[in-house]
Amino acid sequence: MDNKVELIKSLNELLQGEYMAIESFNNFISRLQKESTITTFQDIQKQHRKNTETLANYIQNIGGRPDENLGLKGKMGDIMLNMELGSSMDYEVIKKAIDGETKGVNMAEKVLRGNLDDKSRKLAGEILQNDRESIKKLNGLI
Repeated sequence: MDNKVELIKSLNELLQGEYMAIESFNNFISRLQKESTITTFQDIQKQHRKNTETLANYIQNIGGRPDENLGLKGKMGDIMLNMELGSSMDYEVIKKAIDGETKGVNMAEKVLRGNLDDKSRKLAGEILQNDRESIKKLNGLI
């Protein structure tokens, strides 16, 4: 397979993860009670939105087409998350968010270990760092 095709595929995996995070945070925010917690979750969601914009633009700039939808895997994850959360308390929602962000970091690390050029690796690394910062913010809420 062509390196550019593989590169775009890897970056689109990362993009999908960011879209899944945005959708998950929609679910989380709708279940939270405490205003300061809601604000923190909204800030994290804004960062994920920024990440998607950066990634989508980058994919286009290297001649690719960003895959800008949740896909079946994302939709199934969203359904499962809705079922798991039910009428959870803020603490449980925060724990679920930390779990989701950790899975996102693990996925980003996997993409980083792939066959990326230096510029793509730098971009993926920045997104990974943003996600790690989000985990710190979420841990600060507990």
